[in-house]
Amino acid sequence: MSAGWTPSLTVREIGHRCRLSLDGVSWGDGDTLQEAADDLVARLRTTALTLRTNGWNVPATFGPPDVHVLSFLCELGELAARGEDIRERVLGFAGERV
Repeated sequence: MSAGWTPSLTVREIGHRCRLSLDGVSWGDGDTLQEAADDLVARLRTTALTLRTNGWNVPATFGPPDVHVLSFLCELGELAARGEDIRERVLGFAGERV
């Protein structure tokens, strides 16, 4: 696992569902924490690969991106492009899907 910066994870209950947020970056929802983690990892993979393919296409009026977040997403994009699972980098442990 890389020693790079990682946003903090937050877990909340919304209704009867679980939301796992990677603060300032993305979130995942599910009926269980496992489903929320799967959703978060899938969203981040899509975002990171899109960023890798298309670059940063946000209007200048939004201001510059957070360098830490952009670097984190670029790192995830590199891992995903090599066919690696980004789960360990995102969650801090590999874990097995249930």
